[in-house]
Amino acid sequence: MTPIVLGLLLSAGTPAGSPPDGIAAALAEAGPGTRIGLIVVDGTGREIVAVRPDERFVPASNTKIFTTAAAFATLDMTSTDGGGGAEVRLEGQNVVLVGHGDARLSSAAACKVDCLATLAHAVAAHMRVVHDVIGDDSAFPDERWPQGMSWNNQAGRYGTAISALTIDDNVAALSVAPGRPGAPPAVTGDGYYRIENRAITVVGGRPSLEVTRLPGSDVVRVTGTVLAGAVPRSLLVGIDDPAHRAAWRLRDLLRAEGVRVAGKVTVRHRPPSPSDDPELRGGAPAPHAPAPPFALARLTPPPLGEDVRLTNKVSQNLHAELLLRRVAAATGSGSVADGRAAVRQMLNGIGIPRWQYDFSDGSGMSSYNRVTPRATVAVLRWIAVQPWGFAWRETLPVGGVDGTLAARFHATALDGRLFAKTGSLNATNALSGYLTAASGQVLTFAAFANDVAGDTSATSAIDKALLAVAATN
Repeated sequence: MTPIVLGLLLSAGTPAGSPPDGIAAALAEAGPGTRIGLIVVDGTGREIVAVRPDERFVPASNTKIFTTAAAFATLDMTSTDGGGGAEVRLEGQNVVLVGHGDARLSSAAACKVDCLATLAHAVAAHMRVVHDVIGDDSAFPDERWPQGMSWNNQAGRYGTAISALTIDDNVAALSVAPGRPGAPPAVTGDGYYRIENRAITVVGGRPSLEVTRLPGSDVVRVTGTVLAGAVPRSLLVGIDDPAHRAAWRLRDLLRAEGVRVAGKVTVRHRPPSPSDDPELRGGAPAPHAPAPPFALARLTPPPLGEDVRLTNKVSQNLHAELLLRRVAAATGSGSVADGRAAVRQMLNGIGIPRWQYDFSDGSGMSSYNRVTPRATVAVLRWIAVQPWGFAWRETLPVGGVDGTLAARFHATALDGRLFAKTGSLNATNALSGYLTAASGQVLTFAAFANDVAGDTSATSAIDKALLAVAATN
């Protein structure tokens, strides 16, 4: 990038000072104690609004902006060569299911593409008796949860474990059907978890079901209430060992194909080591692994760009974490440290000072992440001038239209005119992206709210402030 272009991207322009009254009033609705950072710039880099632009904030899922930008800059978004697809190998009488980091492998009965059943069918066509079924996720180091993620998130789909071998988004589904009033509902699963049912069926009131599971436990506790006569519903439970879960599902599918499984379900992990950290190995590239043995069958997933679109539209944490590791695998060991190094190299190239950011994960679930609004806007403006910038912007939720913004900005002046990544975590709300103002000019913005009190939300205050910005520019 030329120094002139870099200067335009990072230009602070003339600070806007205190925000106009309408914007200030909107931000004040976030309530006392809430710390808000907001920066809005026009196409030249001139600051229209700047509120705490250089303070560091927890970005929540705005972290995905940085992860998916690094993915676009590093990986081939159009490739359909199966670069991350799962495969099955035969080692004697053992079947080895190997993952390479694709997030979309499915064991669903209605699966049409990237299906575990395809691999089971290939094994069944080759042999009718197998011994062990082994799940191998050693393509990446065994780093299942990011540093700084709350342990209580592990029970659900937002905090399920990360693995190079992923199946069904690494969740198991429970079905809950109401019983008679005063009796427990019927709670059923596929047998992977043991169920402790402490829920009750009630008449009237507001239903409230909760699923809890201690880390490392195979016991899922269901508590709360379900309304008599209600339609059965599903509850999704996070997985601690996705490689084991994937091999367990493959065993079931092999049996359905008439294959006898004489052995057990087991796993192969790669423990993290100093060689997985670029700082400990002096920044040198990680050594390449030897060529893998012959694969009996390998899946070809859809283009990776489709997965990035899903990741940003619905804020899919697992898929974002796997994108970070796939970026890391392209240049290093597939470790979180190598992924962070790739993001840091990208930000260094843009010219963002190191103190303006810290990232511990790729999804934003870590409470250790920090970034300034100014750095976020600089990245968004840099993305906009990349050859892939428009394609990346198309992965963002659209206000009033889809994704995590479908219910926000509807029937307002920004309906269909705001493209942005949302973020939500404990005491945190965020929204960063692009909007088209009343004048027709495209503005780039980053808004963060931290220290939000209690169970309240600052999203309404942020939205009103952005509407005021759009109306006056």
